[in-house]
Amino acid sequence: MLSPPVHRSMQVLSRDAFRTTVRLLAVRVPVKHVGPARQKLGNDLFNQPRLRNVVNEQVHSDRKLLLLRDDIRDASELDKLSETSRELINKEGYELAEHQLEIDYDYWSADEILSAILPEGSLVPGAFETIGHIAHMNLREEFLPYKQLIGQVILDKNPRITSVVNKTDSIDTTFRFFKMEVLAGVDDMVAEVRESGCRFRFDFSKVYWNSRLHTEHDRLLSMFRKGQRICDVFAGVGPFAVPAAKRGCEVYANDLNPESYKYMCENAKLNKVKALHTYNLDGRDFIRKAFEDLKQADETAGRPFKPFDHVAMNLPATAIEFVDAFRGVLADKLPAPTESNADLAASPKVMVHCYCFSKSDDPITDVVERTGQVLGEPLLAGTYEVFRVRRVAPHKEMLCVSFRLSDSVAFARQKRKDVGAETNADNTQADNSEVATESETKRPRTESTNE
Repeated sequence: MLSPPVHRSMQVLSRDAFRTTVRLLAVRVPVKHVGPARQKLGNDLFNQPRLRNVVNEQVHSDRKLLLLRDDIRDASELDKLSETSRELINKEGYELAEHQLEIDYDYWSADEILSAILPEGSLVPGAFETIGHIAHMNLREEFLPYKQLIGQVILDKNPRITSVVNKTDSIDTTFRFFKMEVLAGVDDMVAEVRESGCRFRFDFSKVYWNSRLHTEHDRLLSMFRKGQRICDVFAGVGPFAVPAAKRGCEVYANDLNPESYKYMCENAKLNKVKALHTYNLDGRDFIRKAFEDLKQADETAGRPFKPFDHVAMNLPATAIEFVDAFRGVLADKLPAPTESNADLAASPKVMVHCYCFSKSDDPITDVVERTGQVLGEPLLAGTYEVFRVRRVAPHKEMLCVSFRLSDSVAFARQKRKDVGAETNADNTQADNSEVATESETKRPRTESTNE
């Protein structure tokens, strides 16, 4: 395989430095013989990706040059050819000729250019996430001195990319987006992408978006049916909410980040969806308000209240901390199920899909136990499923716990204490009393996005 000239000390990209000339030996063949000759010479030809091994003969227009392997420099090395190739040349009396092949910067791939520039033995940082016209890189510290050069090479070698950015810090703790710096190209962070049959527009520098999660988005969306009611607690710019509404679901969606909320509303208009109700609230407050607003909408329309069919909680860093907000969420909206009214189907089953991270050696057990602890009761076998989404680090996994909201939680008259708070078994209270006030159960929350 050919390699570009090596320039380990290069700090500013010089495209001319990657021009090189390859001197080759060629077989001069009549035009009408080119096809059969190429077939017989086969692996003895100059077979390199993206380069031709048949070129025009400058002196004789009725002849072509078939370029031989680059390890054969002159006639004295023809013994390196296969017996079939040697017999062909001798039998047909083909002449040999020298040919100089000019190769420039445009020929080499990004990996080949970077391998010739970065310190020898370095793992080439050619991988990036594509968000519309933006290439998003996450450069390791050792490559930061070369960041502009790397950005320019990525820009040159990817025609659809017009901006190359690098993450400059860890994720924002409040609104879950990365701080960016432009390495090459235009400083334009407003991207447009297509996913799940929808168009999404957003400012990548102000919201969180992960294109690698499109398969997971589609997996969850496949569970939603036309006419169902969907609650999206941490909606981001709408990767669940907008496609669900477009498929005929009634969706209530929320995000704390004002920019995510703004673009979610814009994406609803962009995709011409109407059954999407958007909110800009803390996740805990939204859960309660969404159920209340849904009930109010049913009352206004003169129809029986029907709770959400699915609740998506796509904030894996902290979503589990919010599940106790479901305690009592139906207590004042529907009659609590009893043996006498069980046949009235008064207890609809809300499916909650809670995304989370785990660093445990047994991640499934870990997330199930943590969810049950915050929820106020363990998740029982047969009422939940755990899907392993992806590994985000060598010892960190992203999972989705999908569980049915039990009657004892949905119709609870008690609200949970904070996890880890001391309880006194002797201080029992009546069923309709509150263990803790709403203000006591609130904790600082982070913003919701599509991790």
